[in-house]
Amino acid sequence: MSKTEAKARIKELRDITAYHAKKYYDEDNPEISDFEYDMLMNELKNLEKEFPEFIEKDSLTQKVGGTVKEGFAKVTHEVPLQSLQDVFDFDSIKEFDERMKKLAEENALPLAYTVEVKIDGLSVSLEYKDGILIKGATRGDGQVGEDVTENVKTIKTIPKQLTKPVNITVRGEIFIGKKEFEALNEEREVLEEPLFANARNAAAGSLRQLDSRETAKRPLDIYIFNVQKMENSEIQSHYESLQYLEKLGFPVIPIKNLCYTCEEVIEAIKKIGEERENLGFGIDGAVVKVDNLNLRTKAGTTFKTPKWAIAYKYPPEQKETIVKDIICQVGRTGAITPMAILEPVKVAGSTISKTTLHNEDFIKEKGIKIGDHVLIQKAGDVIPEVVKVLTKKRTGEEKEFEMPKTCPVCGAEAVREEGEAVTRCMGIECSAKSLRSIVHFASKDCMDISGLGYSVIESLMNKGLLKNIADIYSLTVEDIASLKKDGKKFAQKLKDAIDNSKNNNLDQLINALGIPHIGTKTAKILAKRYKTMKKLMEASFIELSLIEEIGEITANAIIEFFKQEQTIDLIEKLDNAKVNMKYIEKTGVDNRFDGKTFVLTGTLENYTRDEASEIIENFGGKTSSTVSKKTNYVLAGEEAGSKLTKAQQLGVTILSEEEFMKLIQ
Repeated sequence: MSKTEAKARIKELRDITAYHAKKYYDEDNPEISDFEYDMLMNELKNLEKEFPEFIEKDSLTQKVGGTVKEGFAKVTHEVPLQSLQDVFDFDSIKEFDERMKKLAEENALPLAYTVEVKIDGLSVSLEYKDGILIKGATRGDGQVGEDVTENVKTIKTIPKQLTKPVNITVRGEIFIGKKEFEALNEEREVLEEPLFANARNAAAGSLRQLDSRETAKRPLDIYIFNVQKMENSEIQSHYESLQYLEKLGFPVIPIKNLCYTCEEVIEAIKKIGEERENLGFGIDGAVVKVDNLNLRTKAGTTFKTPKWAIAYKYPPEQKETIVKDIICQVGRTGAITPMAILEPVKVAGSTISKTTLHNEDFIKEKGIKIGDHVLIQKAGDVIPEVVKVLTKKRTGEEKEFEMPKTCPVCGAEAVREEGEAVTRCMGIECSAKSLRSIVHFASKDCMDISGLGYSVIESLMNKGLLKNIADIYSLTVEDIASLKKDGKKFAQKLKDAIDNSKNNNLDQLINALGIPHIGTKTAKILAKRYKTMKKLMEASFIELSLIEEIGEITANAIIEFFKQEQTIDLIEKLDNAKVNMKYIEKTGVDNRFDGKTFVLTGTLENYTRDEASEIIENFGGKTSSTVSKKTNYVLAGEEAGSKLTKAQQLGVTILSEEEFMKLIQ
């Protein structure tokens, strides 16, 4: 590679790695796998090593990737929280050992190593004074981190007081266990919240909450792996320091092997690789550290990494297998996901017999057929995936896969809407998605059944007391009280809330049914227009699509929803339970905005967008997201953008927040 080519590629790699480091460290929302990022960084390091004249101080090879999030106080680390040099083969481990051997001989010091798991989490420092926790901080850029003291105090496994009144600063890794991560994402899926990409980012995002009460809700854990600073210490060995930390009451990293030769180090790394599937937490490698603390001092550090430690990253292992069949599973939101049933094969320490194929487009893109020979890989603790089809091994007996037209669980129609990659079950009583349906039905913006939240619904379902939405209205006080010891008071309150929900207005019920594309605003429009559930169910596609706020896609979703037998059955059960099916006109209502359309733009000082919209709707008006000739008012806050410009061009009346407040007085 010429110097010109190298310079251009180095700049390109710096830009790419900086972008992905920001997504990973600062936004906790990675777009590529750890392995892909490591490969980019490795290429950059090698090019900078070959062409040192192009090294710049802002390159990520020269510093740690994180920054301090706005809203947190800064903490300067007295002892920097450095990152580690990554290696990907055992030859690099041997080279590291040769350097350390030479250094140990020159200084007449003993040489041993500790080999530890490299937990995939968020690195923090914890400072104790007289044995009392006084400060917790994230790594940040290694020199300056974020003060997260109140947040770390919510983590149950972090001791608030040690067994001895020592002054000590330690470093650890905060993480979320594998099972806990799965449960967390399952709950977020049901609550229709964005899923976390992986456990590491879930942990990082949880710790970096500005409200410590939110952090307390997350299943965070920690393992301590290093003493950063300790007063009056006579300990000369890292391994001994870990044993001392255990006596102080710290949860210390559970896998730590003391090795005396390079061969023992490599065997320890291999063993960790074989056993990592059985660990309760995710790892992204193994760490090799010089054990003697005096030898560490002699080895020294660079600005970014210590010279006495190295991180071995496990490469993704690829194996060939056969796609024996493709079946479909139904998720809690009704998403129908194709799953490849594989000829069992051992990959990265575990036997793989199935893997997700995501959706119909993924199968077509990869060209996967039933009977195909495929390559699969499992990088670290990531879900196994099909890398490619080995088309040369086809015999002609392979079969094309087609997505089902009906739900494999309940038999309701399966629909893939225009513009979506996912095919969904349309059955509202489908057992696969009943938890999500019930949570949505009972939520505040829907039937608003106070006390009937995710955990209570899950408990009722686990006891067989709740199987679908209609069962809510069959629950007894005794049923609910059985969930808790001395639960009669709670049970009566919840039963009252359930009974009161029967009197809700029609728009709340429409919203609660979970019809695709129907939210609070559209539900109100439909309720006011059709007055009864029966008339809405009888509405035609043309009639619905002609409603300005509906359109063809939403109209089609409504038609598809109400033609399902499960929907008709549920409405009948709710009607029999005396749930209100009619729109209740509010008497004595001030309709000063009747027939008026508002568009909101910019930031309001006294109201959120939702609050202002609710006020307008309560006065009989409606809101729209686009400015047109039919718009009556544009309510413009601070930093109003293109909508304000368009309103000025069309001559639409523009209201300041002060003018709006006068109108609603």
